[in-house]
Amino acid sequence: MLDFLPPRLAEAVRFVNLNRLYELRLRADKPLRANVGGTYCYLGERGIVENARDAVFPTAEEIADTLFAASDYSVYSVENQIRHGFVTGREGERVGIAGAFVYEGTGVLAIRSVTSLCVRVPHEIRGCAQEIYGRVFAEKVCSMLLMSPPGEGKTTVLRDLTRLLCENTRYNVLVSDERGELSAGDLGETADVIRFADKLTAFTAGIRAMRPDVIVTDELLPEDYPAVRRAIESGICVLASAHLTRFEDVPQKLFERYVLLDGLGKVGRIFGAEGEDVA
Repeated sequence: MLDFLPPRLAEAVRFVNLNRLYELRLRADKPLRANVGGTYCYLGERGIVENARDAVFPTAEEIADTLFAASDYSVYSVENQIRHGFVTGREGERVGIAGAFVYEGTGVLAIRSVTSLCVRVPHEIRGCAQEIYGRVFAEKVCSMLLMSPPGEGKTTVLRDLTRLLCENTRYNVLVSDERGELSAGDLGETADVIRFADKLTAFTAGIRAMRPDVIVTDELLPEDYPAVRRAIESGICVLASAHLTRFEDVPQKLFERYVLLDGLGKVGRIFGAEGEDVA
């Protein structure tokens, strides 16, 4: 994990418990920050430090080296990912990119002068979705949207829900993993994965070729809802997540259950198809 970090940054991270490390923030000539156990802190040469002045300050060269290594030393092989603002490491680490976006026509051609990286560290927490699984799928498997602000563990919960579905139902579960992060871990023996395809492509190809009973996907955007609608109308249950905090803000009400998270795996509220509270 995180084997793409340059030596000086890797040494700082070496003193941190990786099981509690959720995110690294690399900014050129600014203090190295980390989300450890849900709290942001500074990282110095030997791990966590209290003051910014004692932190490691990544250089522009180290940021470039990190991105190059995370791309498996071939930026051209991940051009499509980079155009979408990220690359994915070998073990599912998602590296978000900030810099100068270069456009050609209406699409992003490349990102130049990269100044910041946000490294999200995937975690497999077995059992974290048990409460949701028991409360939502006690009677039957149904389509469900998982909602919370960014960084509340939706991907981790979806990963564990997928495993529980495979183990308990033996359904054929298709995982549409657009960013290569959702499939970082044990998804269960009846799961199939389509990686790095947009949701419309993954859903269309998957329904035609893989005959799934359930499709699992992460981070729905408004333009993804037609693909979800098609799957549900085809008799396939869809489990998805979205950066939302209110039922009213869901663009299209396609799901049977809406779960609002209140922390990792902890249910805040469960809504029915019409927005009613469900016990």
